[in-house]
Amino acid sequence: MNNMKERLEFHQLEISDIKQETIDAVSIAFQVPENLRQKYNFLAGQYLTLRADVDGEDLRRPYSICTSQNEGELRVCVKKVEQGRFSTFANDILKQGDILNVMTPSGKFVHDSNANDNVEQHYVGIAGGSGITPILSILKTVLDQNPSAFFTLFYGNRTNASIIFRKQIAGLKNVYMSRLNVCHILSDEDVESEIFSGLMDSQKVETLISNFTQPQEISHFYICGPGPMMKGAEDALVRLKVKSQNISVENFVTAAPSSTASGKQKILNDEAQESGFIAEVTIIADGDSKIIKMNSEDSILDKGNDALMDLPFACKGGICCTCRAKLLEGKVYMAVTTGLEQEEIDAGFILTCQAKPLSDKLVVDFDIA
Repeated sequence: MNNMKERLEFHQLEISDIKQETIDAVSIAFQVPENLRQKYNFLAGQYLTLRADVDGEDLRRPYSICTSQNEGELRVCVKKVEQGRFSTFANDILKQGDILNVMTPSGKFVHDSNANDNVEQHYVGIAGGSGITPILSILKTVLDQNPSAFFTLFYGNRTNASIIFRKQIAGLKNVYMSRLNVCHILSDEDVESEIFSGLMDSQKVETLISNFTQPQEISHFYICGPGPMMKGAEDALVRLKVKSQNISVENFVTAAPSSTASGKQKILNDEAQESGFIAEVTIIADGDSKIIKMNSEDSILDKGNDALMDLPFACKGGICCTCRAKLLEGKVYMAVTTGLEQEEIDAGFILTCQAKPLSDKLVVDFDIA
């Protein structure tokens, strides 16, 4: 029997608080009405998709939740990026009392808070820049819910002033003195010890993990940050013989295809992509179905929404998996598969923002988890 997926939906939420975390990053808290609280229950590490009209354009962007499950607050962090329309809007324009469309929580970069409670576990977070956001949620949840758990955080930034949540992390260290170890690594500022200086490249990560942990005894590694840092961290863990099932990676931006991604693409595209033909696509969503016709140049997501189906999406870059669905019939081509694990691809799941038809008949189901 297939598991049915809970519908992702937008609701209008009021901004209850905005904090300036650094010169170019804010955290935004939302007031969740009592009748929506269950819908906005989240797992540590998940994200919210924010939606707003910015200069006449309907924009959606996913941002990770930075609070723990027990804090009673729904808060995300938004770092301003160069030429980032939504991030600039969030940092410069939004204020307390404003109303935003906020999608219910989503994301697979999560910690299972029901696993191994009250058992001594050691977790490691490897973060760079705004990649601290989901890892902070996981860190707080782990230490709060499991009194026997330990957490080591390796956090890379340019300078001390650019450390997002610096004071909060210091406060957590004071609360969990014996169970939380924090290592800040700065690339553009002098520090006393060489091990905490420089870029968080693969060699640096390997050195840090080897010096401060026993990698074979770590229950799970969580990695989030700039693409090169994450790739280097993964490579370091491979050299340290860490099992792949003990590593979780969260991508914030579309990266160049890795050798693994290329392998996944080959499986999906085992025939040459045709052009010029018309495919008949049955899309199932929210218990309803609609048949649309499309060519091989369009994505299933775009054509479905052109047909007013209101299909869920956020990044449209093959990263966040908000648009994930199951291909029940037919074949598709996807240029980017970063957001999917190989097991998901083997089970028939696709990213509809990337999926283009390779066969003349497709059946795609958004309701299967």
